[in-house]
Amino acid sequence: MTEITSNDSETSTTTQQQSDSTKGPESIYTVTLLKLIKEAQQQHGLRHGDYQRYRTYCSSRLHRLRKVLHFPQGDRKGFKKREVTLDNLKDEKFIYLPLIQAERAWAYAMQLKQESNTEPRKKFHLVARLRKAVSHTIHLEYICQSPLCDARTKLEAQAYSAWMQGTLFFELQEWKQASEKLVLSQTIYEKLASALNEDEQILYKQRVEELNPNLRYCAYNIGDSSAQQDLLNMRSKGGKSELDALIAQTREKQAASLLEVTWRGRTVPVRLEKIRVFLLAYQGLDASLGKANDCDAKLSAYETILLDCKEAIQSLKEDLAAVAKTKIDVQTSQVGSQQYLLSYLTFLRATLTIDRNLVMVDVFQKNFAAYQSGESKKVAKPQEGVKLYEAMVQLSGELQQLQGMENDKKFQNDLELLTKVFKAFRCYYMALTCQGNRQWTEALALYQRAETYINQSEGKKLGDSEFTKYSRVGQDLAHLRSLVNSGKCAAHAQNILGVEDINAAMSGLSVRSKKSLCFRLDEFVEDVSLTSATPNVIKLPPSMAPVPCKPLFFDLALNHISFPSLAENMENKKSTGAGITGFVKGLWGWGGKK
Repeated sequence: MTEITSNDSETSTTTQQQSDSTKGPESIYTVTLLKLIKEAQQQHGLRHGDYQRYRTYCSSRLHRLRKVLHFPQGDRKGFKKREVTLDNLKDEKFIYLPLIQAERAWAYAMQLKQESNTEPRKKFHLVARLRKAVSHTIHLEYICQSPLCDARTKLEAQAYSAWMQGTLFFELQEWKQASEKLVLSQTIYEKLASALNEDEQILYKQRVEELNPNLRYCAYNIGDSSAQQDLLNMRSKGGKSELDALIAQTREKQAASLLEVTWRGRTVPVRLEKIRVFLLAYQGLDASLGKANDCDAKLSAYETILLDCKEAIQSLKEDLAAVAKTKIDVQTSQVGSQQYLLSYLTFLRATLTIDRNLVMVDVFQKNFAAYQSGESKKVAKPQEGVKLYEAMVQLSGELQQLQGMENDKKFQNDLELLTKVFKAFRCYYMALTCQGNRQWTEALALYQRAETYINQSEGKKLGDSEFTKYSRVGQDLAHLRSLVNSGKCAAHAQNILGVEDINAAMSGLSVRSKKSLCFRLDEFVEDVSLTSATPNVIKLPPSMAPVPCKPLFFDLALNHISFPSLAENMENKKSTGAGITGFVKGLWGWGGKK
């Protein structure tokens, strides 16, 4: 829909141009180059890094523009190149032609840059397309010097041309010239941003920020030693893939001088490039953490270094697996040194993970205290603390099993002490979880177990230099002991009471009652109404109460009683009758008494 509307507007503009061709251009053109290219890039592929789609769009747009402006390059017979000049600049859309040609060449170069990761020969084609884009931008800058263009259009053309030239010099690794051009482009965009309103400033300020990584990388290659740290700080804030590539190139240059590493008195060679790059990043970790303003920045730094460490360990394991297949041709000492290097990398990964978890524990403890006191509505459950300390206990166990560290008593003793400290905190948060579930017996047992770990580890110091940084964790045991004691008393009391919900039970108790005195003679209740004019002694009239009904009796034993025989009495009665006359009287009712 956008392209169709564009064609209609271009057609209407051309019609008006043809009708006014005799009059010539009278207005001054204002073309916001940066806004035009940014909108086109976001709508046609670059939001997802699809440079081929954007290049196709530029080609189609060029064809439509030349058709609408009646400015073709040749006819049916053949090709005839036609350039936009100051003489034929009759519409501002003529300025779009060199702009879109430059964008098409630049998009093709960026597409080739992506493909050059697997096909290095395409870098030569990449440079050729960038040179073509630079030639179009220089021509665009020349056209915009026309008096028909206003000052803003001229400045934007200069900034765009300087940026494209700086990009070319950057790819050619001509750092000084690249820095000069990029600084010129950045300066122009900063001046333009300061002269525009707040809504239009955003786009230009973003372009200024985009140029900073390339400028710092140029400064580093020219000889500025502080530029590498600036690049690391930029990645912690933004985390863009292009910036990661620049940092990787910087570290690869320094990694050439890192050929060996010493750990616990033993020096081993470092042959793999990924391990060298990781060790260089590890050396600069303290500086990055020192400049971190909050816990989120520290966690981001730890996540980045842990990812590099994981890749280094994976590359070393693959190398050791390849060496194991040709073990006959390789000396045993070399394999042992690489195994020792693997133990060192594993040690770094575990300690870095513990450091990151301790930062997460600090954040959790603050949120948990705020939630318990009611200062924060954000839910913080003790299960989170259990997970963090459980992970640190497992990492301590892995460190105790490191190959080559089994006989180092000082190393093992410190790890055992650290494990007990972490278990004490883990038991405390597990007890809080049981209390929340009203499991008083389990909570009391966990508090006692935490107290046992505290007694075993309190007062002892970490002697190994690798673990002295964790001495702060041991200093928190005194505070943990007070928390355990208070929690243990509460769990013990609740266990003795045997009340599942003590709050609900307490809410049902009251020293006042509405019962009458006659119903609570065995209870002491404070009742002020007894001394008043209407004491609550008895309720009159009394309330209706249900009473039992009169019972119904059923003679169930009658069927089971055997009565005495009356046969003799019946025979005597028959013998004392009046004869036939008595029979007749009795039969017909005569002679009866009335």
